[in-house]
Amino acid sequence: MEKKNIDWANLGFGYMKTDYRYVSNYTNGAWDEGVITEDDMITMSECACVLQYAQTVFEGMKAYTTEDGKVVVFRPDLNAERLIQSAERLEMPTFPADRFLDAIDKVVKANLAWVPPYGSGATLYIRPYMFGINPVIGVKPANDYQFRVFATPVGPYFKGGVKPLTIKISDFDRAAPHGTGNIKAGLNYAMSLHAIVTAHEEGYDENMYLDAGTRTKVEETGGANFLFVTKDGKVVTPKSDSILPSITRRSLIQVARDYLGLEAEERVVYADELDNMAECGLCGTAAVISPVGKIVDHGREICLPSGMSAMGPITQKLYDTLTGIQMGRIEAPEGWIRVIE
Repeated sequence: MEKKNIDWANLGFGYMKTDYRYVSNYTNGAWDEGVITEDDMITMSECACVLQYAQTVFEGMKAYTTEDGKVVVFRPDLNAERLIQSAERLEMPTFPADRFLDAIDKVVKANLAWVPPYGSGATLYIRPYMFGINPVIGVKPANDYQFRVFATPVGPYFKGGVKPLTIKISDFDRAAPHGTGNIKAGLNYAMSLHAIVTAHEEGYDENMYLDAGTRTKVEETGGANFLFVTKDGKVVTPKSDSILPSITRRSLIQVARDYLGLEAEERVVYADELDNMAECGLCGTAAVISPVGKIVDHGREICLPSGMSAMGPITQKLYDTLTGIQMGRIEAPEGWIRVIE
């Protein structure tokens, strides 16, 4: 299929309307068959539950063109699983995993002309989401829902190369104990907006949130998990019931163990350990790993030995290996790559 006439190498990380998207409606206790449509507009009541009480969950993943010309999606089965967990927590009907994967396949196939070519640095970002659509004025779950998937081509998260970030330990709390921090709900991201705008105004790239209960344990940022490398070369990620189970983080841990032969563990990470870390990164779908060079704790600067000029050496190996798997340059573990045929 002939590709769209796009300057792939200069794409930003933003929304661009593509030709097709998937829509399925839940009414009378069941999902309909779902359709691929060109219509990108949503019509709903002014009193729709999603507008009144933020009853919405979502996912994010990417389709890539591999070195041998195949179009693939990275571990979408885990996105399907996580969307089910998110929906259950917000009292929404679950969208079956097999239908989720079928919807992803259909959207990517329908938009193959929008999948960037190999080597361009760009990818096709895929956004599945679900929301309560019928009018609700009393505080309760909706009865009717819509599940949708759209795709948009995006450029690399880092334009012009990777530059380590400067982040601050935030005075805001991201998630409460026993709250919704472990699901991918829109409300979690809305409540982080003021904190990230404040951080940017103060000259920081991101926030480091601590646990709300004791404010002693590292949790995550507004939209990514943390990954650390200790000074003795161990890969560590924070363990908490109130952080999102990042698919990228889980993949990087397995890469560290199985491909790089490193010791890797998920455990509680205390804020007073940060001085003992050699490298730090934010991991997620958009950038895979965003390196951190400096953490500021209320004026006290914690400068990572990896510095402010490039990724640390182990973080770089993790990044290169995982992106190599995604792009088909390195053999993937079984089940990690879904080929769109």
